[in-house]
Amino acid sequence: MFDLKSLVKAHALASGFDLVGITGADDFASDREAALEHIRQGQMDGLPWYTESRVMRGTSPTELLPGARSIICLGLSYWRDDDREQHETEPTGFAESSVGNGRVARYAWVRDYHRVMKRRMRDLVRALERELSSEVAARWYVDDGPMLDRAAANRAGIGWFGKNSNILNPQFGSWVFLGQIITDLELDPDTPLRKSCGGCTRCIDDCPTGAIVAPYVVDNSRCISYLTIENRGAIPRELRPLIQDWVFGCDICQDVCPVNRKARQPAQPVRFAGAVSSHGPVGQMDLVELLRMSEDEFRQRFAGTSIMRAKWEGMLRNACVVLGNTADDNAVAVLSVALETSEPLVRGHAAWALGRIGGDQATAVLVKAATYETDAGVLEEIKLALEESAGR
Repeated sequence: MFDLKSLVKAHALASGFDLVGITGADDFASDREAALEHIRQGQMDGLPWYTESRVMRGTSPTELLPGARSIICLGLSYWRDDDREQHETEPTGFAESSVGNGRVARYAWVRDYHRVMKRRMRDLVRALERELSSEVAARWYVDDGPMLDRAAANRAGIGWFGKNSNILNPQFGSWVFLGQIITDLELDPDTPLRKSCGGCTRCIDDCPTGAIVAPYVVDNSRCISYLTIENRGAIPRELRPLIQDWVFGCDICQDVCPVNRKARQPAQPVRFAGAVSSHGPVGQMDLVELLRMSEDEFRQRFAGTSIMRAKWEGMLRNACVVLGNTADDNAVAVLSVALETSEPLVRGHAAWALGRIGGDQATAVLVKAATYETDAGVLEEIKLALEESAGR
C-alpha cells in the first residue's frame, strides 16, 4: 500500500534534514493568543515587524496557502560534538580566551541558515513532485516568515517548549534550525511529544539579564540576543555589564539546559562559516580586528553569514561593550580609535567602555574627546564615563 507520509519523511531525511514531523493545517488558536498577549505586554518591543497582523497571518496556514491540508515541519541540527568541551565551561562568566575576543552564538558559526534551509526545502518539494509526477502546492518558511515556527514544531512532535521558549528535542536538544512547508498534500499528523522540563529552571536562573520573566515567557527587550543583534539603538547602560563577552547573540540559556548536554551530533554536520571561525578559537571573534574594519571590509568578511543581521555599526557597538566589560588597559588604544568613528552609536559605547576601564590613559582620551565631540548623546556618554572613571 502506498504510504505518502513515509515517502515525505524519507525524502526529508534524504534532503539533509535531521528531524521531520507532520501536523495539520488548522489554525494555531492558543499559540496565537499567547503571541498577541506578548505583544500587548510589550515583551516584543524593539521588533517593529512583529505585529498583530503578522501573528494573525502566521497562525492561519490556509491564509498563507489557500487549500493547505498539512504542514511538514523540519529540523536541522547545528551541534558539533568536537566543541562540547568548550560549551560545557561555566556559561555565566567570561570565556577562557584572550581579552580581545568576544563570543558568538553557536547558530552564527555556520553559513546563513536561512539559505541552507530554504534550498533544502525547495529540493524536498521538487523531489516529491518528481516522485508523485504532479505539482505540489507548497510554501516554505524559516524564522524570517510569518509562521510561528516553534508552535508548528511543537504540534508536529519535533519537540516540546522549554521554559526559555525554545523547542527541545530528545536527540538534538534546542540546537536545531526549524522550518515549515505548508502543502496541499493530505498527510496524517504526528502526535505531539508528551514531555516537559518538569521542575527544572536552569535557563531562568542563569539568564544574566533576567529576560525569562516567567516559564515560557521572554522579555525581548532584556534578551542579550536581541540587544546585540536586532536592537538598532543604544544598549541600556544598566544592561551593558550583563552582556559579558557576548558580541553576537547568546547561548547561556541553552548551554545550561540538561537536555542540551545530551545532544548528539547529526550525521551530516552543517558547514562552519570561515568568516567567524577562521581566527582564534571557534565561536569567538577578535574584537580589535573588528573595530578596525571599515564598513566595506565588514561586508566582505561576513557576507553570507548571520553576523550581517547586526550590521557594521551594531557589531562595533557590541565590541566596545565587551571590551569595556573586560576592564583591560590594553583595550584603551583601539577604543580611542572607535571614539573617532563616524557613527555616534559606536562613539557613545566606546566612551562608556573607556569609563569602565578607567585609569589615567582612558581618562585622558575621554577628556580630549569632550573638546571636539558635537553629538549630544555622545557628550552625555563621555560625561558619565568620566564620572565612572573618576570613581574607579
